Amino acid sequence: MSKQVLTGVVVGAKCDKTIKVMVSRMVSHKMYKKIVKKRKNYVVHDEYNRYKCGDVVQIREHIPISATKRWVVI
Repeated sequence: MSKQVLTGVVVGAKCDKTIKVMVSRMVSHKMYKKIVKKRKNYVVHDEYNRYKCGDVVQIREHIPISATKRWVVI
């Protein structure tokens, strides 16, 4: 089974070896048939502290690293 890969924007990089990535998706509303923008924040492992706020990154699923981190930067 392949791991899921997402693309998002770094919105937080204050913690050591951890960044927060916002992933946006366009979804059709079931009742009103309108296209809606949905956003979700993921806590991502950044081993070498390379990324800053505003960077566009690709993230991949991983085994749990901590209580909230289950993604790593590719």
